[in-house]
Amino acid sequence: MTGLPPSVARLYRRDSEQRLRVASNKQPRQVLPTPNRGLTSKIERHDPVADAKLTTAPCAPVPAHPKAATGYGKRSAPDQARSRRDDFAHLPEREAYLGAFIDRLPDGAAMDVKTLAAAQPRYGQQAVRSALTRLSTAGHLRRVQETVGNGRSQWVYRTYFTRTARDDAWWHHFLTAGAPSPTPAPAPAPAQPSPEPSPPTPPLSPPEPSPPPSSPPPPLLPQVQPDERPLPSRRAVPANPVPAPPAPSPAYAALAALGAADPRMILSAAECAALEGLAAEWLARGVTSAHLVTALTAGLPAEVYSAGAIARRRLTDKLPPAPPLPAPNEAAPTRMLRILECTECGVPGRPEALPGGLCRPCRGDSPPPDPAAEHLRAERTRHFAHLARSFSRPGSTRDTMQRVGSGGNPKAKTT
Repeated sequence: MTGLPPSVARLYRRDSEQRLRVASNKQPRQVLPTPNRGLTSKIERHDPVADAKLTTAPCAPVPAHPKAATGYGKRSAPDQARSRRDDFAHLPEREAYLGAFIDRLPDGAAMDVKTLAAAQPRYGQQAVRSALTRLSTAGHLRRVQETVGNGRSQWVYRTYFTRTARDDAWWHHFLTAGAPSPTPAPAPAPAQPSPEPSPPTPPLSPPEPSPPPSSPPPPLLPQVQPDERPLPSRRAVPANPVPAPPAPSPAYAALAALGAADPRMILSAAECAALEGLAAEWLARGVTSAHLVTALTAGLPAEVYSAGAIARRRLTDKLPPAPPLPAPNEAAPTRMLRILECTECGVPGRPEALPGGLCRPCRGDSPPPDPAAEHLRAERTRHFAHLARSFSRPGSTRDTMQRVGSGGNPKAKTT
């Protein structure tokens, strides 16, 4: 570095020392030999600490699909077939992807277009809206407005989805009757072709019967005299057995239990039978057996001379009122009501008016406009626009009112 100023030489020297210091701190690459070719490739080992930092980092949690408000969202239609890989193979790629995605969602998941577009990475809101329309026409989806049931009149919006495509008749029965129609029986398997019958074999002549073998005569046995001794007498069984006594009624059992609650109220069997009708009337009016026993044993006098008389007096004087009868105009429990909606525009209608879940304008079946009606509508619009301009001019309100009152004749005078 001869010929350089001292300050520049010091800078060069300091820079070279710093480069040497950095180079000495670097770890040399480790060269691993290849089994057959020697030192032909160089593999740089990574820092295990850095690798550990990369591998032990927690993965980002997968966000769960948002849930709809209570009572809203997705509902699975009944009587679906088991899930298979080709459930939506008859649909285009976009509709098949979104159909499988919706099929995996639980009941109650949000089914609006914005949420479905944000929950999957492939399609936006417009594509999701078009796919839902296609799924509706294919019989997989219906948007319904219905009551929550259980006597409540609250209306909610739900989306019924089925992986098994259904026709309009099935959806009509499900939405009107509130229960799915019976599933058709599976088609019988084709019958196996029966084997060709073999040629009949000629009947064989029956074999000649062989003569029966000659049996030896039976040996002579000594005759045995019957025993004339009388048999031991058995216990006579009555022809008509005595039936078991019937179980006591709840009213009789409650009266018989008075003695267990208070020994002063012990009733005889005749008294229980005589008071059974009054006690049964108490039980018929909704009183329990425990309540009946309490009503007959509570607040007794110090000396009880006739338990039957006290029980009869209390059963008569303290008879509870009869339960109220239901009002004649009381409304019956409301059944669940369902109204089908157009999948694309949300217009409500009857199931037969929305085939495929779409209204007539969304299906493109609207009739052409009437030229006469369009002309009349345009004339009416121009007339009202002219009146609006006339009223907006300053100083012309009176003249306009006169023209309107005179039928458009400015020379006619109004009184």
